[in-house]
Amino acid sequence: MDRLRIEGGLPLHGEIIVSGAKNAALTLLPAGLMSDDGLVLENVPRLADTLSMEGLLRHHGLAVERDGDVVTMSGTANLLDAPYDLVRKMRASILVLGPLLARYGEARVSLPGGCAIGTRPVDLHIRVMQALGAIVELADGYIQARAPQGLTGGRVVFPMVSVGATENALMAAALAKGQTEIVNAAREPEISNLAECLNAMGAKITGHGTDTIIIEGVTNLKTARHAVIADRIEAGTYAIAAGITNGRLTLKRANARHLDALINVLRETGMDVVEGDDGLTFSAAERVSAADIITDPFPGFPTDLQAQFMAMMSVADGSSRISETIFENRFMHVPELVRMGADIKVDGGTALVRGRKNLTPAPVMATDLRASVSLVLAALATEGTSEVSRIYHLDRGYSDLEKKLGQCGARIERLSDGGDNEDE
Repeated sequence: MDRLRIEGGLPLHGEIIVSGAKNAALTLLPAGLMSDDGLVLENVPRLADTLSMEGLLRHHGLAVERDGDVVTMSGTANLLDAPYDLVRKMRASILVLGPLLARYGEARVSLPGGCAIGTRPVDLHIRVMQALGAIVELADGYIQARAPQGLTGGRVVFPMVSVGATENALMAAALAKGQTEIVNAAREPEISNLAECLNAMGAKITGHGTDTIIIEGVTNLKTARHAVIADRIEAGTYAIAAGITNGRLTLKRANARHLDALINVLRETGMDVVEGDDGLTFSAAERVSAADIITDPFPGFPTDLQAQFMAMMSVADGSSRISETIFENRFMHVPELVRMGADIKVDGGTALVRGRKNLTPAPVMATDLRASVSLVLAALATEGTSEVSRIYHLDRGYSDLEKKLGQCGARIERLSDGGDNEDE
């Protein structure tokens, strides 16, 4: 199993090109199931999760070819069953449900697995398909959905904001008969990126980026070429890396509009943020000050940056309160940060962090994707050498992390004990 050895105490300085967004790519790839003419996606990051999704699409019968960061998909699905052995590795696999059901009138998708960061039920995905006229059953660990006469447009009202369910709704409704209205839709940039791709393929979607989306169903979609947006979570992670090391990083392709909530909080901590022609520069001339955050759906503070921000608050001047409202188990990184000397007390969904001038090196273990990178950031802030194990989580969401940090002055090395990684 691979691990990272990190020598901390060095400020980061340099430039990083932000990769394509993992979360955007994972919803754009299933759109390749929706057209006989195929789909070409640019800026697709090479990650364990995107490669898993490509494998799932091949299982369904698509021809999937990758050339660098360009993925070309073509063909017709000849298998409508997404089996547990493929789906268990990644929750985003459920995003094949809408495309398969809309185009072929049938889908059988295993209940998904993925990171253990809390309950992420599939009931909203099921409600979407039922609202569009599908017959859905849960049996033997699978979602079995049928729409023999095709899907029909309807009104989908989400009781809570769900990015994945909104994405499935967009894809299913794009090929449904008539109009669909999605109320309380997710507003994340990844939603708009998907809607723009589907529109380029011939769909008729308006209102994306707001909480009400209207889809006029069409009979078929055509080919298109579309680019994955830059990864706002990767950009946010490296912005925090600049703060936690008192460094200065320019993040090429980073989009300020996608990072407003983070930028506002980083400025509260005393960091300087400057927008350039093709990216953002984040710098911290001195120790950052404490600030409070509450995670919330976009445009609020991203839950996917909570662990990284907590690592920075562990060395901030003052005390901060971090409230997690999205996932109930997303404080699993806390015991590992405490092993490195962090002063953190958790009470339900809130963590009180009392900043210290320095953390201490220690061997630590990752529990999920964002927790793993928070430990890397914490290690960069120590005076000494730390090791982070179970980094297969990192490989699910960060492309060339060691190279990108290393070229900015980090002393970071990947070590391998041999053997296979554990299952995600």
